[in-house]
Amino acid sequence: MVLEAVAEAVEAGARRQRACEVVGLDRRTEQRWRKQGGGVDRRAGRQSSPPNKLSEAERAELIETANSTEFRNLSPKQIVPKLADQGVYLASEATFFRVLRQEKLLSHRGRTRPRRYKRPEEFVATGPCQVWSWDITYLRSAMRGCFYYLYLIEDVWSRMIVGYEVHACESMDLSAALIASTCATMGVDRAGLVLHSDNGGPMKGSTMLATLQRLGVVPSFSRPRVSDDNAYCESLFRTLKYRPDFPREPFQSLEHARLWVERFVHWYNTEHLHSGIQYVTPYDRHLGLDVEILAMRHELYQQARKKQPERWTRNTRNWAAVGHVRLNPRTAIRNQNIGQSVRSLSTTTSGHAVCGI
Repeated sequence: MVLEAVAEAVEAGARRQRACEVVGLDRRTEQRWRKQGGGVDRRAGRQSSPPNKLSEAERAELIETANSTEFRNLSPKQIVPKLADQGVYLASEATFFRVLRQEKLLSHRGRTRPRRYKRPEEFVATGPCQVWSWDITYLRSAMRGCFYYLYLIEDVWSRMIVGYEVHACESMDLSAALIASTCATMGVDRAGLVLHSDNGGPMKGSTMLATLQRLGVVPSFSRPRVSDDNAYCESLFRTLKYRPDFPREPFQSLEHARLWVERFVHWYNTEHLHSGIQYVTPYDRHLGLDVEILAMRHELYQQARKKQPERWTRNTRNWAAVGHVRLNPRTAIRNQNIGQSVRSLSTTTSGHAVCGI
């Protein structure tokens, strides 16, 4: 039957290798079977049931118990301990979950609706000051258990730190003030600016949300406990805390922390060659100077290839500037036209999302 199915697929135009993969057969095994003219399936595999497998009676008892009036609204994580208190052991939590899943009985057990979090909307930045990402990170203080807090805003397209402050506490009022002052300092036409963050109190507080609404800034939030939804800031904080000059000892004062962060921001914006933007500085990228820099690198490589063509078997390194940057990209549409499936934020002559320094 397997050989006939593969042959039928090949006759219909499918590749034999792909047809074998679909039926779970190795290509060489299919070749050997065809030479043998069929026969018995002699592929290696389990010939007997595992010794710890539940019997049919045990499986039926497990299902009956899980669906009983006493336990039908409880998760297996609750059922197993309650049974243990009664001196009964049927199976582990994992076995309960597996059997209920196989029987399609693993729907939400209880009257409450399960909380579901949608993936954040995808935004595409094609220029500076269209999409910002911001977060707060801890900086150790000299007092054990107390911290200073670095509020930091990063432009997703250029990776430039456009705003930051260090405070002794977390506060939605301080967050709102930072956003407002950064918009004013950068000269942003706030209509259409997206500000992405996680779900912390300073990010979703009433004062912060009211400020964003007043400024015309579109808020975007990560899912709870999903750090990848705010990966740009998380990556930047890792760069910050793994700098060779990052203090091994706690910051002795708030002024000490502010001074160090100021030096870091200057280094990061004007000296750091960022891997995500073709190894140019965020400052050059933000001002559009990266195009000329990358063009010079490309020309240098072309000249080097003309002098010693034997050193290159293929094209030279790609020094093309990064065109657009995605925030929270959706894998399913990664290769589609961004104008058809995502909200594209583009710089226009009407002044939307124009940013200056």
